[in-house]
Amino acid sequence: TQGVLLSAWSTETAPKKQNYTSVHEAVKAGDVEQLASMIKSGASINEVDEVHRFTPLQCAAHSGSLECLHWLLWHGADTTQVTVRGWTAAHLAAIRGQDACMQALLLNGADAAARDDRGCTAAHLAAAHGHSYTLQTLLRTGADVNVSDRNDWKPVHYAAFHGRLGCLQLLVRWGACVDDVDNNGNLPAHLAAVEGHLHSRNDHGETPRDLGDHPEAQEVLAFPAHDAAFKGDLSVLRGLVRSGVINVNDRDDKGSTLLHKAAEQGHIHCLQWLIEMGADCDITNDAGETPKDVAKRFVHLAAVALLTPRTGDSNCSDEELDANNVKGFETHGVEGSTDSKEDLTLDKTEKKNARIRAYHKIKELERLLEIAYSNYRQLGGITEEERKMKKESKAEKELEAQLEYERLRREKLESQLDDYRAEISQLRECRQKTRTPSATSWCFFTHSTLKYLRFRLSGWDRTQLLRQLCFQELL
Repeated sequence: TQGVLLSAWSTETAPKKQNYTSVHEAVKAGDVEQLASMIKSGASINEVDEVHRFTPLQCAAHSGSLECLHWLLWHGADTTQVTVRGWTAAHLAAIRGQDACMQALLLNGADAAARDDRGCTAAHLAAAHGHSYTLQTLLRTGADVNVSDRNDWKPVHYAAFHGRLGCLQLLVRWGACVDDVDNNGNLPAHLAAVEGHLHSRNDHGETPRDLGDHPEAQEVLAFPAHDAAFKGDLSVLRGLVRSGVINVNDRDDKGSTLLHKAAEQGHIHCLQWLIEMGADCDITNDAGETPKDVAKRFVHLAAVALLTPRTGDSNCSDEELDANNVKGFETHGVEGSTDSKEDLTLDKTEKKNARIRAYHKIKELERLLEIAYSNYRQLGGITEEERKMKKESKAEKELEAQLEYERLRREKLESQLDDYRAEISQLRECRQKTRTPSATSWCFFTHSTLKYLRFRLSGWDRTQLLRQLCFQELL
């Protein structure tokens, strides 16, 4: 069976030694140097193990040998090769909850939609085994949340059947339909009932239906482990995690893990147990806070002291990394994000050396990339960056030319405006002269008017008009 096969493989974790009988032993031990030596000596990078029929890449994905997996991907290991059950390396990473391995596989082109002999994708297997962190990685890279296997089971059916509450919550938040039926007409709720998950009782003797009758307890029903961590109830928390219902790195609707909840209330005993179970101290909630940040905000100094050595704070330093200064590689901020604990037993020195090798790889590739760019330019090629700079320079020149045109146009308009203002001033002066009659004109007008009035008007009328004209003249 699936479980027997995987458990048998897990119990065969090999201690590190100088020489191995096969590439697979070196991969299981996480010895990347021996792996590279054996491949260069003629061993096939896609060699199949005689017992489990695993390739080195599948072996690395299953055991969590992250550095070996990186090396194999760099050197062209086949991500599509399958086991006797039709599992690819991505399927095995999903079964084991090796999230970092899953990220590396997907980044290197592994097919998240590949199906095994039962039609299951990696999302089905991650949901079935309760690895919500790995399931979230798959969903974020575009995996179909409602994909069906040959029995028309979707990931939500697997999560319900196996009682994986954390995965079920995650799938629903990503749009999984809880009303879809399988080939036998079963809803996810039916499958949960078949396995007894709807009749199981908590420490208070309540079933899920009992809790559903109390709307005020909805938050507790949705995230029981988070509620237990918040209250400091280690017995309930331990039972939920060990039963596989909840994973130690599951998040609630605010992105908080069990560590966040325990740190908020300063429950040291819960924090210690969660850390022992492999909880990731570097996961941030929706507010961008780690469990240590939460403990600081609520002034739980003992919790801060407990979480400080386990948080990758040194990676936040503004100082540049130096390959000659090993202190910069002693801590980290990514490792531990997998759902399951590693099969490897690497000590701090081996992990530090792995980070140094990865950093040297970065520097080597940067040097080779610069050489490749130089070769490309010598052959007359234009890089994307240069093409972009050329395009931006052209746009800049066009804008400068347009700006110069607008400047000249403005100067011309200002000159025209000055001319119009001068013309308006002259017209105003002319109008003023036209409206104001001269004294001679006024006298001539008065004399002519009086002669006319003497001739046309009677004596009394002439007298009245003359008085009015004289009065107006005085005004």
